[in-house]
Amino acid sequence: MPLSRFAQRIIYVALALWLVIASLPVIWTAVISLRDYVDAFANPVKWSAPVTFENYRALWIDREFYRNFFNTMVVTIGTVSISLCVGCLAAYALARYRGSLGFWLLLVALVFRALPHSTLLPSFFTLFDALGIRNTYFSLIFVLVAINQPFTIWMLRSFFMNIPAELDEAAMVDGCSRFQAFRRVIIPVMWPGIVTTGLFSFLLAYNDFLLSSALTNAEKMTMPAAIANSISAESEALLMQGVAGAVSITLPLIILVVIFQRQIVSGLTQGAVKG
Repeated sequence: MPLSRFAQRIIYVALALWLVIASLPVIWTAVISLRDYVDAFANPVKWSAPVTFENYRALWIDREFYRNFFNTMVVTIGTVSISLCVGCLAAYALARYRGSLGFWLLLVALVFRALPHSTLLPSFFTLFDALGIRNTYFSLIFVLVAINQPFTIWMLRSFFMNIPAELDEAAMVDGCSRFQAFRRVIIPVMWPGIVTTGLFSFLLAYNDFLLSSALTNAEKMTMPAAIANSISAESEALLMQGVAGAVSITLPLIILVVIFQRQIVSGLTQGAVKG
């Protein structure tokens, strides 16, 4: 039953109000990051305060925040690449497997994913310290992949389940092996789902704070962990640099979502409709 025009207007107004409320903290953080400390926290608010990029200059140049940005890119790209490669193969196999073992494997993976990160951290910390590989990209990527992989497998499996098995069979009748059918036929059809899953994997690795701050030193630390001390610092300069860092972390995520918005919507729709 279609909604009346009045009901549609109420929904539009409610969505617009929600958008304003949700985006206001982000917009206000961006505004005060372009001001001095005195103007940013003045009471009453100084709407005509001068704009300055000193906070960003001090953060990126003086504190060498670009090193933390590089660390974040290495960790996130490594995590997403490994998670998708392993996840696609495992999810495809589990989607085509009809035995009970597949169900129990998925259940164990779900239980592992549900465990709090803080309960897994001591064992990883002790192991990596004993092996001498703590404070490396490998150790952080390894843990993030281990934590993220169950979610990746579950999400990709739901996409593979929506692809008819007849496509695999038709490709193999035409002379493809099982892996060739997977690579040449299934993966192109699955592309929106892969992009959607990859974005969620990217967000998990990109926004990680606990593991990065515990398993890496200042040289290998990612951006969220690097600015945490600045946000809670008593120094006015460090606090404003922390605000600028918060905006610097958020901006790439907004750009990423805008670029891949069509693939994300298409992937979520593909995973929600059985066909």
